[in-house]
Amino acid sequence: MWEPVTSPFASLFISSLVAFLPLLFLLLGLGWLKLPSYKVCFTSLVLTAIIALTAWKMPGVFVLQSVVEGVLTGFWPILWVIIAAMYTYNVTVATGGMDTIKSTLAKISPDRRIQALILAFSFGGFLEAAAGFGTAVAIPASLLAGIGFNPIFAAIICLVANTVPVAFGGVGIPVITLAQVAELDLLAVTASIAYQLIIFIIILPFALVLLLTKSFKSLKDVLGACLVSGVLFALFQTITAVYIGPEVAAIIGSLASLVGTIIYVRIFPLKNIWLFPGESQATNKANIAINSDKEIGLAAAWMPYIILFILIMSINLVPSLKFLGKAPFASSVQLYFGPGGKPATFQWLTTPGTLMLISAIIGGLVQKASLEQLFSIFLRTIKQLLPTIGTVLSIVSMAKIMGYSGMISSVAIALANAAGPIYPFVAPMIGALGTFVTGSDTSSNILFGALQKQVALQIGKDPVWIAAANATGASAGKMISPQSIAIAASATGLEKHEGQILNSTLLYCLIYALLLGAEVFIISL
Repeated sequence: MWEPVTSPFASLFISSLVAFLPLLFLLLGLGWLKLPSYKVCFTSLVLTAIIALTAWKMPGVFVLQSVVEGVLTGFWPILWVIIAAMYTYNVTVATGGMDTIKSTLAKISPDRRIQALILAFSFGGFLEAAAGFGTAVAIPASLLAGIGFNPIFAAIICLVANTVPVAFGGVGIPVITLAQVAELDLLAVTASIAYQLIIFIIILPFALVLLLTKSFKSLKDVLGACLVSGVLFALFQTITAVYIGPEVAAIIGSLASLVGTIIYVRIFPLKNIWLFPGESQATNKANIAINSDKEIGLAAAWMPYIILFILIMSINLVPSLKFLGKAPFASSVQLYFGPGGKPATFQWLTTPGTLMLISAIIGGLVQKASLEQLFSIFLRTIKQLLPTIGTVLSIVSMAKIMGYSGMISSVAIALANAAGPIYPFVAPMIGALGTFVTGSDTSSNILFGALQKQVALQIGKDPVWIAAANATGASAGKMISPQSIAIAASATGLEKHEGQILNSTLLYCLIYALLLGAEVFIISL
């Protein structure tokens, strides 16, 4: 029977180069040639299938099964989240709720820097921690674009912000998975990840402001707000992770950051309001002013997001509701029958996309939208996201083929062998590679968690610390993952600008990964 291999050629180096070709085409097609993402991703999928069939000798039936699994798991839950998030936003716009939301945020602070911190960093962190699957990009990016942010800026800021919360995202699932696949103590892995992230969580709010304003001078006015936002997130996440566990670490950290930032700017309002170039106080007020024809109350405007918050917290924290995540409300189906294949689980009610759709419908009805109007908006949302659907299905299918065939392992093992004694510096980059390909910190940990532990033991380093670096490094790769970029582009109406977004986030990803690698290496000495 066929078994996946890491070196189908005589040289591991050559094998890794061949395995990397689809990823290289992906980077060049999106970043350099600036081709439509669905075309680039589909071509990369075809190239991956050809290489798997010819060089890795993967049976055609296994390639086909990989694609089927990729299509189905790509749609559920990933695409389902994207559709639901955009639907929620479109409903809120149609009912006039977005006008009220704009006004609410302006009353907290009209300063664009503060709005970015609240929505992209704190609120986005909560969505990533509690739901995952792209919600932390889709919802904040659409909200930022809705309140007057340049769509490109909105997409980039949310992608960069959606990094440090990713390691503990989705109620700690990436951490739990890493501990299982690497056979390491869960609390030890949790603590190591939390410690590795502390400095980056504190720095990130400052980085977001610099990214937004491109000026160190503009940072002066919001030093206190940035410090409060980052320190509270890092402090509460770390304490929770070390003493309780991974499940609610980022949830508590993000909520502390959100509440703390709002309280701080209300007690210490900014004297110098920063607006976008060419935007005056008058135009800003006009931009956020409520349309009198669509004016609705504050509670009604925020109702979809309030209901979403209640549902997410209830599902995750109320033990009596855990049955909703099990049969008959969940199904487990074997789609890939080759080596390494496991049943794919589909949660029908508790998946974030379904919770978001329920929230949007109930919220829309509260906002006095008719059922006919809600249905019409849903159809319009599907039509709007057709290019994104093609992109996501292609990239997830590509990731499945590369994972099952052994192509991803070829690249990772080659990097490990080339690094030698400085491997701890490279460990986060391997995690980032996994997320770049799969779009998931959890998937990256599944792919490389055991490898990271094995290499650590071979070079005499702490396996817990090195394995943890895979999870933290994976958070860096999140901002350049084609899946994440597709979500950001869809949320901001930039379906043909994925390459521009990738080019803007690539540098930040490299800086983050290199600094993280330096931290892991120095502490491992």
